[in-house]
Amino acid sequence: MSKYKVVVTARSFGKSSTEPFDILEKNGCEVHKIPIEKPLNAKELIPLIKDADALIAGNDKVTKEVIDAGNKLKVISRYGIGYDNVDIKAAKEKGIVVTNTPNTNNNSVADLTIGLMIAIARNIVGANNTVKSEGWGRVLGTEVYKKTIGVIGTGSIGKGVIKRAKGFEMDVLCFDVYPDHEFAEKYGAKYCSMEEILQKSDIITIHVPLMESTKNLIGEKELKMMKNTAFLINAARGGIVNEDALYNALSKNIIAGAALDAVEHEPPVGSPLLKLDNVIITPHIGGYTSTAVNNMGVAAANNVVFVLNNEPGAHIVNN
Repeated sequence: MSKYKVVVTARSFGKSSTEPFDILEKNGCEVHKIPIEKPLNAKELIPLIKDADALIAGNDKVTKEVIDAGNKLKVISRYGIGYDNVDIKAAKEKGIVVTNTPNTNNNSVADLTIGLMIAIARNIVGANNTVKSEGWGRVLGTEVYKKTIGVIGTGSIGKGVIKRAKGFEMDVLCFDVYPDHEFAEKYGAKYCSMEEILQKSDIITIHVPLMESTKNLIGEKELKMMKNTAFLINAARGGIVNEDALYNALSKNIIAGAALDAVEHEPPVGSPLLKLDNVIITPHIGGYTSTAVNNMGVAAANNVVFVLNNEPGAHIVNN
């Protein structure tokens, strides 16, 4: 008989291999994978976790109400890096451990960032749609080779983007509240102010967590500081870019274009951004590769096992 009940709402958990399920089941866990295709809200989560010992959550809203409903809940294992959707304070007050899975999808997100950069600069999506509509109209694109890229946030993903950008012989400007000068020197990057990045970069890409200090980090003022030929990429979190201000900047050609893998409301039903030709929006697929999915699943499962068995090794974010 299983000792623990583990509810899994992370949509891609175990999708590329059975290894994450095997880890849990070999450690006395009964796994309940919820068949959903969107992040769950609090009302949807509450009945699912009432008798659960652990929750492996994707981008679901794990609010105080959800946490209070988890009478047996011992661990919330975030499947991914960010944990802004989890009420950390409420979890800590109830003695519930919150974990995440850093360094499991950094290569996948960095790869996608470069893909988005090229796609928006060369209007690849628009060109593809034209041909599929039986047209053959061509749109002038922009080269990224030897251009200036501004990287906001130089954690593992930001550093991955910098390494890839050097293959395009790009000049790299970067900003981080905790700069890694040794890394910057090795890869020819220059730490500077946000203002300098905004004013000088041809492409700006965001790789910071969503928190109070980064909410609406890029708004009307910042967008107006950018070149009117510049592109903005956000493969981090929705809410870091003010989407009303972004729509205004894109529709008035204040900047040339934007590519977003994260938006404030997912999916962005009814968003005016969907009507613009100079924006690409992907459905939060940064970490959605077979390698990253397996890495995140294994790490999330191990975090649950470590916490339930009172063993060291879990990556705890609410110590």
